[in-house]
Amino acid sequence: MSRIQDKFSEIKAKKQKAFIAYAMAGYPSDRETMSIVRGLIKGGADILELGLPFSDPLADGPVIQNASFQALRNGMNLDRFVNLVKKIRKESDIPLILMTYANLLYSHGYDEFISTIKSAGIDGIILPDMAIEEAQQYLNAVRKNNMDAIFLISPNTTTERIKKVSSVSSGFVYLVSVYGTTGGQQQFQKYTFDAIKTAKRILGDKIPLGVGFGVNSAEQARFVLQAGADAIIVASSFLRLIDKIPQAKIQSKIALFAKSLKKTTITE
Repeated sequence: MSRIQDKFSEIKAKKQKAFIAYAMAGYPSDRETMSIVRGLIKGGADILELGLPFSDPLADGPVIQNASFQALRNGMNLDRFVNLVKKIRKESDIPLILMTYANLLYSHGYDEFISTIKSAGIDGIILPDMAIEEAQQYLNAVRKNNMDAIFLISPNTTTERIKKVSSVSSGFVYLVSVYGTTGGQQQFQKYTFDAIKTAKRILGDKIPLGVGFGVNSAEQARFVLQAGADAIIVASSFLRLIDKIPQAKIQSKIALFAKSLKKTTITE
């Protein structure tokens, strides 16, 4: 099993849920990315999702789009991303997921790209724009390297398609909790609750369900977990926090916020 699958098994044995936290590689800088990662780990994140910036991040809202733009302007690329992952691996065995867009893998070649990030220490990949109908070459490379391919579903995904997505996914299935892009949700609607319940009923115990896009607070995290999710995925709220605090306090402030979110995953 992968580190991701092992972590979900470990958390389930503790009767907890998983907390997956996001950082954009190279934002605000490579050095500060490491401070953010250390803060997330100290704060109790179970799994880290690392964004590799792309010039046209269609699934992301303005907060992550801005971070992606700044990281690209800072010179973040695949080589620097690999070096960053290797630095993380020297300090931690935490499961690491790459979140990026399919064109980056296609332009480098699936086999070369995936073997490169696997060697650095990445355990799974999320590609929001990768459709399962077009994914065979990608899946072949992922499976060859014993990595997890994490696919997305949404509130309007049909039962039949959820089953198809789960059949090619590993690690977990990612439910986009709202209609639209990341980060903008202030309050969840009933359709999100219903979508989580439906997806969990279909997936059962075959594969965990992670829920992201709009989970910005402990209250929203509890809403998602009470609906039946196996993991919360938090991204934009960390980036907003980073924009408000001085560099010297990034690690401690990130850790403090992460702890508040991790507490929601621990059942009393």
